[in-house]
Amino acid sequence: MSLRITLDLTDEDLKHFSKLARQAQQAAKKLGEKEIIQAAEKLLAEVREEKATSFIGERLGKLGILINMVGDKGFDLPDEDRKRVLNALAYFNNPEDLIPDHIPGLGFLDDAIMVELICRDLRHEIDAYRDFCRYRYAEAKRRNVDPSEVGRADFLEARRVQLISRMRRRRRRDFGGGGGGSGARSPFSLF
Repeated sequence: MSLRITLDLTDEDLKHFSKLARQAQQAAKKLGEKEIIQAAEKLLAEVREEKATSFIGERLGKLGILINMVGDKGFDLPDEDRKRVLNALAYFNNPEDLIPDHIPGLGFLDDAIMVELICRDLRHEIDAYRDFCRYRYAEAKRRNVDPSEVGRADFLEARRVQLISRMRRRRRRDFGGGGGGSGARSPFSLF
């Protein structure tokens, strides 16, 4: 038998989590990137070892994406974005979080909520990283090389080629060339 519990966080609740995140970021300023990542990895390992509930496990499992994103040399996350992700991971370096982690069944609940909030805030970075990973593995398979040999420059070039191809298809469609357009040039066309 399972039991479903729904949590509704008010604006005040969200402000409180935001305050906790800012406090953790301030405390983590003394730490290096490696220490911040290690703390997040440690929490992830603890959750797996505890065999936490599926709600908690699923959310905290998303920490792995953030950790991988920061450490992925092929993705080469720009400094500004890297700082955003590290600031998010800094929360998990705080041993004094809202609910102590050693409380069975609930100890990681606040961490799971924070991961959910962080992932919403970093959704564009996460989406870009997932796109890159899908591309990297498909391209590595196509080339028959190790995925580590495919980097962001390859991804960006492939995207550029896709965008130019799309642009040309749309131009042909809109201004003739068999794409269902009228075949006439735009009256405002300069070319």
